[in-house]
Amino acid sequence: MKANDVLYEAEDGIAWITINRPEKMNALTEQMFIDLAEVVETADLDEAVGLIVITGAGEKAFSSGGDVQEFMKIRKDHVKSRRLVKNALNLFNTIRNCGKPVIAAVNGICVGGGLEINLACDLCIATEDSQFGFVGPRVGSVPAIGGTQTLPRIVGERRAKYQLFTTKFWDAREAERIGLVNEIVPKGKLKDSVVQLAKRIMEHSPTALRIAKTSLNTEGDMLASSYHHGREIIPFYWATEEAEEGMKAFLEKRKPKFRAS
Repeated sequence: MKANDVLYEAEDGIAWITINRPEKMNALTEQMFIDLAEVVETADLDEAVGLIVITGAGEKAFSSGGDVQEFMKIRKDHVKSRRLVKNALNLFNTIRNCGKPVIAAVNGICVGGGLEINLACDLCIATEDSQFGFVGPRVGSVPAIGGTQTLPRIVGERRAKYQLFTTKFWDAREAERIGLVNEIVPKGKLKDSVVQLAKRIMEHSPTALRIAKTSLNTEGDMLASSYHHGREIIPFYWATEEAEEGMKAFLEKRKPKFRAS
């Protein structure tokens, strides 16, 4: 684990997992996918932990998504890009299959891979300045290992398509209205609000919660083949000229110039 990119602390029955690259808007590297999965597994196996919280360091972002600079370096290497996508999918599955409730505590930007982590969690509490969405089609990627499967189940197919096709973000209030967020809290009150919710949840039978989570996940589990399709297709897309243009435009802070297929 790279020092400090992923932080872990267990306190009063709550495991706090922090994505810790605030200087990069908590952008996710492949190693961070691996490390996050490892600490979620650690929390799941810890009998003293009743609930897990995933959050982002700083006040600007939960996570801005994958590290585009890293993606650019490996995008034409199918072995490396496939491995990265596999590790990302493993993280999402680890969160989803964890037998304990997992809360996404969102403080600001929650987009791309960051939103896919959020979608893998069971609940979401967000500050009033938070924003949500996917930018994949604009930056040479596509959220096909979580986003295209889970997002429409939560907000509805038409809303999911509209967001993915336009890449227009939802603000916190709209995200709450459409069911993407459970509760909005004032900036500066996120941790206290999450602790309050966590304590209420942990008053209940942990075995009942585990059974309920497993049962509630049943319909979504039937989409497993779609996740595997995404895992295989995304590396091939990253090697295309379209993906290269999208990533370059993002890094160069300009509008991409895509050619019609």
